[in-house]
Amino acid sequence: MKAIEVLIKYWGYNQFRLKQEEIINQVIRKKDTLALLPTGGGKSICYQVPALMKEGICLVISPLIALMHDQVRHLHSKGIKSVFITGKMHYSEIETIFTNCIYGGVKFLYLSPERLQNDLLRSRIKEMNINLIAIDEAHCISEWGHNFRPAYRNIHKIRHILPETPVLALTATATSTVIKDIQRNLLFKKENLIRSSFKRDNISYVVDNREDKKKTLIKLLNKIKSSVIIYVGSRKEANKLSTFLINNKFSTNYYHAGLSTEIRKERQQSWTENQTRIMVATNSFGMGIDKADIKLVVHMHLPANIESYFQEAGRAGRNNQTAYSFLIANNNDIKKQEQLLEIKYPHINEILEVYQNIANYLQIAVNDFPADAIPFDIILFSKRYKINILKIYHILRYLEKEEKIKFSDKVQSKSRIKIIIPNSKLYKFQITNKFYDAFIKTLLRSYNNLFNNLIVISEKEIGEQLNKSTDDVKKMLSKLKQLEVIEYQEKNNLSELTFLQARQDLNQLQLNKEKWKERKAYEKKKLESISEYITNQDVCRSKFLLHYFGEKGSIRCEICDVCIKNLNKDD
Repeated sequence: MKAIEVLIKYWGYNQFRLKQEEIINQVIRKKDTLALLPTGGGKSICYQVPALMKEGICLVISPLIALMHDQVRHLHSKGIKSVFITGKMHYSEIETIFTNCIYGGVKFLYLSPERLQNDLLRSRIKEMNINLIAIDEAHCISEWGHNFRPAYRNIHKIRHILPETPVLALTATATSTVIKDIQRNLLFKKENLIRSSFKRDNISYVVDNREDKKKTLIKLLNKIKSSVIIYVGSRKEANKLSTFLINNKFSTNYYHAGLSTEIRKERQQSWTENQTRIMVATNSFGMGIDKADIKLVVHMHLPANIESYFQEAGRAGRNNQTAYSFLIANNNDIKKQEQLLEIKYPHINEILEVYQNIANYLQIAVNDFPADAIPFDIILFSKRYKINILKIYHILRYLEKEEKIKFSDKVQSKSRIKIIIPNSKLYKFQITNKFYDAFIKTLLRSYNNLFNNLIVISEKEIGEQLNKSTDDVKKMLSKLKQLEVIEYQEKNNLSELTFLQARQDLNQLQLNKEKWKERKAYEKKKLESISEYITNQDVCRSKFLLHYFGEKGSIRCEICDVCIKNLNKDD
C-alpha cells in the first residue's frame, strides 16, 4: 500500500501537509531523519503512515503518559492495534504486552525513555520485528534544549540492538545547536534534516507591557470570545487567576501537574469539548493537545525562553483562522526571571548540602542503592531543613541532569509490596504464625515476582478474596511490614525519588561544576533573547521569532503589534 493510500484509508485525508510526504519517503528508504514541524504540523502521521506500510511494529518513545494514552486511544479508534507501557503497570500486564508485540499483530508500542533502560524490555525488543524507532519531542535529547530530559540521552543505546532500524526524531522547536546535538546523540548514519517553515501566517503576536494585567486580560476575553489558554508562572497563580475569572462570570478552570491524574483528565476533557471555555494553566498543559479552535493564547508571565513561548503560543489557530498570542509582560517580569535564574542555579555547596539532607531524611547510607522509587514529601522536607521549596525543586532537577537522583512530581502511586525475606524463612514464618498464613498464601497466589520487585497490589481485591475490609487488609500489610516480612508502600499522592546511582559520600560525589556554569550562562543568554523580544518595538514579532530559529529570509507578517504600529505610522 502506498503512503497516500494509507493516509486516505485511516485518516480520510487525500493529501499530505507541509513536509509530511518528504519525511515519510525518507523513512521508507530507511534513512535516519530529524523532522522539524511547527506545533500542530501533524508530526505523528510522519511515523504512523510508514509504520503501517511495512511489516512489523513501530517503537515510539514519548515523554508523557497522557500523550501515549491519547495516541493509543486515537489509533484504536481507527482499528490499529497499539499499546503503551508505564512504570505503574503490573509485571504480568507488561509480560502480556510483550507477548502481543512479538506475536499479536501490534503495530505501535509506546513507552517512555526511562523504560528503555530496563533489561527485560531490551531483551524482548530483540524478539520483536521493529520497523521504525520514532522519538517524539526529540529536543528533550539535547541538554541545550528547553526541556532537557536525561533519559533521552540514552535512547541511542537501542540502536546497538537494532542497527538496521531507521530512526525518525520529531520536534516542533530546535535551534541549530539543538539540531546538531539530536543527530549526533542518536548516532545518525548521515545528517538528515527536513524542516518546514515555523511561520504561522494566521497568528498575530502581541506584547502588552501594561501594569494592570488583569484589566487587560478581562478586555481581551470580552473581545475574543473563543476557546482560550492562559499560561501563568506557578500553580498558585493558576488557582488564583481561575478564581478571579470565575468571580467575573467567565467559564474557567485551572490545570497544573500537582492535580491528580483523574482531575487533570476531567478538566482537559471539559475544555476540549468546549464545556469550559478558558483553561488557566502552568506549562504542564498543552503537550499533545489537538484542539483546532483555540483563538487566543495569553501569557500572564514572561517564559524563561523563546522555545517554550513559541511552542505554547503555537497552540492557537490550528484551524488556520486568525488567532492571537498575547504576552502580557513588563520589566518587572524580566527582574523576576533573573531572580528565578539565581534560584535555579544555587551554589554547588548548596547542592551538596541538599543531597546530604535527602540521604539523611530517607535514611540511606553511603553506598546504598535503593532499587525502587521512594515516596518523598518535598513540603515536609522543605520545612524540616528550612530550605526554599523552589530551590529544592531545581536542585533535584540539577541532580537529575547529573544522573544522581530522578524526581517524579506527584505521581499518584498505587500500593506496592515486596517480600524481603527468603522463601525458606517465609515458610517458617507461616508455620509459626498461623494467623498470617492464609493472608500470605493469597498474596503469593495473586501476584507474581513478589520476592524480586515491588509489585502493584490492590488492597480492595485482596480483601474481596479473604472476605475482609480494605482497612483490615492495610492493617495486615502494615503489621507484616513492621515484622520485616514485606516492604509495603501504601497508595499515596506524594512525589517520588529514584536513586540513579548508589548514594555517595560528599567527598566522592562528582558534580560537573564547569558544566553547571555553562548551563547557567546558556539559560541567561536565552532569558536575554526573550527579554529583547518583549522590549523590541521595531522588528516584526514573527520575523524576530523565525530569525531566532534560523529562518533568516522571512518577511514581515503585517498582523503583529509592531507591524500594525509601523503601518499606522506610515499612514
